[in-house]
Amino acid sequence: MKCALSNKLMSTLFKVSISSVRRAINTVRQALMRSFVPLYLGFESITREQIIKDHTRPLAKTLLDADDENMILVLVGTYIYIQKSNNFSFQRKSFSLHKSRPLVKPMVVVSTTGHFVAILGPYLSRNNDASILNHIKSFVNDKDIFVVDRGFRDSITLLEELGIKAAMPTFMKKGEKQMSDANANTSRMVTKIRWVVESADGRIKNFKYLDRVLPTNQVPFIGDYIRIVCAISNKYLPPLSKATNEDEDISLATQMKQKSREINTLKAYVEENNLQRGTVQWKPIQDSDIPFPQLTDEQLRSLTCGVYQLKLSPSYIQEYMEGDSQICFHKDAPDLLRIRIQSRHVSSKKYFVWIKYSESDVNSWYCTCRAGARVVGVCAHVTAIVWYLSSARNAGTTSYGVKDWSTYLSDAKNLPETIDSSESETESIGSVIEE
Repeated sequence: MKCALSNKLMSTLFKVSISSVRRAINTVRQALMRSFVPLYLGFESITREQIIKDHTRPLAKTLLDADDENMILVLVGTYIYIQKSNNFSFQRKSFSLHKSRPLVKPMVVVSTTGHFVAILGPYLSRNNDASILNHIKSFVNDKDIFVVDRGFRDSITLLEELGIKAAMPTFMKKGEKQMSDANANTSRMVTKIRWVVESADGRIKNFKYLDRVLPTNQVPFIGDYIRIVCAISNKYLPPLSKATNEDEDISLATQMKQKSREINTLKAYVEENNLQRGTVQWKPIQDSDIPFPQLTDEQLRSLTCGVYQLKLSPSYIQEYMEGDSQICFHKDAPDLLRIRIQSRHVSSKKYFVWIKYSESDVNSWYCTCRAGARVVGVCAHVTAIVWYLSSARNAGTTSYGVKDWSTYLSDAKNLPETIDSSESETESIGSVIEE
């Protein structure tokens, strides 16, 4: 499972027949499912009290206003892709319209520290999340909290009927291009907790066998393989998310909750003064001339409420340094910067970033991206500019270790130079005469 080696290759490595390899794998799978997995995975292997006491981060309890009797679980439906089946009935049932390919769908249930609590299924791709949640009702109580993604939007009514509180990122309304301050802040607090289940899914897919397209004859064993992987992770791997200091965890959550009640004053200022459209009041400036405050790594993490945005900063700045973006300051407010930055997803889309700063700190920020209005942390575009101006530019380098691999490939848009046929014919005749 770790290396995704075929039975044929393993028979060569161990100098046994393919049938012996197949029997050995089957025997080990059954033994692990009988004697190992029940000890470290499943609702029978752990109690509610253990999850609440040992596998719940103080940050999650504070952000979600959970009591000592409320259990917090994070859920996600993962995908295991399979080959097309010759059985047309099964092929229709397993085909996902969302992914446009056949698959099975296990439901992963983890705690806020990344401990695998249970694996439900796998289910047919046509099963929605609401129907799958019916299988977990016996383990939950009233006022328990499920942290879910937007795919569970049709399950909110069911969860409310069960007395379960659902924490889910908010949606943008039809026609909106940006989330409001309040919705962006709420979504950030949910994603601060929910990222752990994506990392847990990554641990599963680190076993390469589960990250490939499986033959249909392996469908009966997919559930066993996933459970074995999760039990191994619970037993031998460290928690994905664990507070190093409980007081710091609670302090960060309290800070985020306080900020979630604030509005983005810089956004209001930009909209009131129509700064998105104006060009006369902005003047370009060299980044070396900006008296931007110098921030420590701890201050940057406090500003972003995490590290994900900081990891993206070198990539954004590398493209900014090589592109045509400019830093401008407002003629009436030299402490207000405006920067245009390229979207990492769409070539034709660029965002404007506004940053207001003082001698010692960054006071406010606003970006025109979808989540750029939030004040609970900052978006990746604001983070990249703050990281560069406050820290990276002092290193005096123009390369940030982000390699452009397109230089090694050909681009079909670059046509070869055309050769005039008359010239080529003249040259060939001349060479014949010389000979």
